[in-house]
Amino acid sequence: MKQVEQSMFEKFTNYVMLHGKKSIAIKIMDDTFEEIKAKGQKSPKAIFDKAIENIIPKIEVRPKRVWGSIYQVPQEVKPKRQLFLASKWIIDSARSKKGASFSKFLANELIEAANETGTAYKKKLEVYKMAEANKAFARFANR
Repeated sequence: MKQVEQSMFEKFTNYVMLHGKKSIAIKIMDDTFEEIKAKGQKSPKAIFDKAIENIIPKIEVRPKRVWGSIYQVPQEVKPKRQLFLASKWIIDSARSKKGASFSKFLANELIEAANETGTAYKKKLEVYKMAEANKAFARFANR
């Protein structure tokens, strides 16, 4: 039987989870949404959706070996991987900061991503620049 597709929020919560502690991940997400509300945003869910939408990459570079050489080949990103990459970039940028609680940094990163600024958005732009620079190797994508 085919499993029911999880919502983006549930999937993101699972990516936040460490060592199988789902209750802690849910608490972190609740605190994050409260922090977003405290920063003057009306709808935390809308901020979350906009942030994910802004960070989702459409194209990435993947290594491809052709005749003994390895080329960075730009390819389209599959939908499941799009959500994974966006979530990973947001969570990693929030985890890299030190000093306050993770939920505060996650809230800041989500707000920045919704406004098309911040570390995760810069990572997306970096991936796009890399794909643009290696556009000449696109001919190797289907080999």
